[in-house]
Amino acid sequence: MRISIGRIGWQLLAVLVSVVLSNEHDSLCDEKKGEICAEPIHTVIRLAKRDDELARRIAEDHDMHVKGEPFLDTHYFLYHSETTRTRRHKRAIVERLDTHPAVEWVEEQRPKRRVKRDYILLDNDSRHANPFRRSVLSRDGTRRSQRQQPQSPREIPSLPFPDPLYKDQWYLHGGAVGGYDMNVRQAWVQGYAGRNVSVSILDDGIQRDHPDLAANYDPLASTDINDHDDDPTPQNNGDNKHGTRCAGEVAAIAGNNQCGVGVAYKAKIGGVRMLDGAVSDSVEAASLSLNQDHIDIYSASWGPEDDGKTFDGPGPLAREAFYRGIKNGRGGKGNIFVWASGNGGSRQDSCSADGYTTSVYTLPWYLEECPSSIATTYSSADFRQPAIVTVDVPGGCTDKHTGTSASAPLAAGIIALALEANPELTWRDMQHLVLRTANWKPLENNPGWSRNGVGRMVSNKFGYGLMDGGALVNMAKTWKTVPEQHICTYEYRLANPNPRPIVGRFQLNFTLDVNGCESGTPVLYLEHVQVHATVRYLKRGDLKLTLFSPSGTRSVLLPPRPQDFNANGFHKWPFLSVQQWGEDPRTFHDWTLLLYGTADPAQPGDPVYSATPATSQGVLSRVQQLTSQVRTFFEGFG
Repeated sequence: MRISIGRIGWQLLAVLVSVVLSNEHDSLCDEKKGEICAEPIHTVIRLAKRDDELARRIAEDHDMHVKGEPFLDTHYFLYHSETTRTRRHKRAIVERLDTHPAVEWVEEQRPKRRVKRDYILLDNDSRHANPFRRSVLSRDGTRRSQRQQPQSPREIPSLPFPDPLYKDQWYLHGGAVGGYDMNVRQAWVQGYAGRNVSVSILDDGIQRDHPDLAANYDPLASTDINDHDDDPTPQNNGDNKHGTRCAGEVAAIAGNNQCGVGVAYKAKIGGVRMLDGAVSDSVEAASLSLNQDHIDIYSASWGPEDDGKTFDGPGPLAREAFYRGIKNGRGGKGNIFVWASGNGGSRQDSCSADGYTTSVYTLPWYLEECPSSIATTYSSADFRQPAIVTVDVPGGCTDKHTGTSASAPLAAGIIALALEANPELTWRDMQHLVLRTANWKPLENNPGWSRNGVGRMVSNKFGYGLMDGGALVNMAKTWKTVPEQHICTYEYRLANPNPRPIVGRFQLNFTLDVNGCESGTPVLYLEHVQVHATVRYLKRGDLKLTLFSPSGTRSVLLPPRPQDFNANGFHKWPFLSVQQWGEDPRTFHDWTLLLYGTADPAQPGDPVYSATPATSQGVLSRVQQLTSQVRTFFEGFG
């Protein structure tokens, strides 16, 4: 197994209810089942440098053609011509491409199962009539080559807004249990509304001429990956309203007497049409890498199936897009990727099995439980509860938007408010800010809260609590950029990795000796703890992984998933925990961890840790305490 953490007794507990044997994780469509999606949908080539004419010639020489713009600088979509019909002929063409001297890499791209994270589809989804005539934008509008000019100085809004459904936006004005909301009004009354911030919704497209979005539409944050053009307008077939709804949550115009109000109602909003067709690794990568110097925030409300039995995540091209975004996006400050964590809670699913929400580079938002969640926003579980108000296709409004699909765009809107307050914030600054300002009190009656090693309350379901727009903006205004992130890696391998039958319930306990890489680039203040694990056994759903930090923080990396009967296990799967944020990771003993963090306190006033490791007596005392906790845990487990 591989794990990622630090020093004073990191302990990983593996609990299986049945037998240990083999492993692999789910990714592409299953050819053995004869699924239609098993057929490759296109081919991607990578050249040494961008050369559109060379790519076109290579494609023509192989009876193919290029579609759309290159992505990740030097990657091109290639499609077979109409005359290339047999699978064998297509495979032979790809094999010839692989030997071309100008082609560095080639791969046939197969579709991946991706679902929009609505909680439930409602047949009786009532729409509110639009009182205004629709204004239609030209579909051949030109793209501007530079970011839009800064908007006018902040204006203090007059509350409440006259928009007819604003009164139904309970999550914005004290309508939640206990009279709570996300404290967005405190940011608004200071004049913050997301000006000069660009948000892109990666989904099934957005209706760019919607009367409650048109004035905020951003063509530079928009494209159509499915049809390889610049127009993200969705097909008006009743199914493709998801992206438009998400866009309205972020940036629906305020004060125009239509629908409700977007959280960042002055932000620029764009959309990428990429879910209205087969989705591949390259489709995801092209979407995630769109105009990374212009777009500030990417919001995605989709992912692998939330069926309680799937393990899946981004492929190599999408991972490269994430990495380029955080390293180079926004002029080096890093793009902010907001992801819906999934709606599989009722199926006992866990977002730890979703490689998008377990990425260090994303901010995942709630409903499934996992220790990678930093915070939550309000949403709705099903049609029996008040839902989220937003715009709808074609040109109307809805009060029936639900699930984590609705949660992620609300988070993106609140983050846009903070970026207006401080445009210099980096992607890591934003994670620190969201975590530090999240409010757990509105959710304290929910079970599962615990206090981590630096005194913060944290939950596997809600992260560090409910996002607080006012607190986030206020802290952002005076925030100092965090120190450089260091990565510290440790590895543990079983001496005898051969499968062995184990009958009944059992436990395995591994401890990793970690010094925080203090002799090199030290990690003394934890941010992300990532565990890369390879496990083989008969029923994957019977495995439970629990991580104890040196400070005693307990993170359930993977709970049992009763629906998961997969017999292949998983290979180098990246489990992520943010529940140890701010702790000193240094431990004593052995296995594999990736520690992400800093050598210095992130902000003035943070606790100061000595660079000198703990004494042997202190370590012994801590290990004895952890051993007692582990024993108590398993006694309670039965």
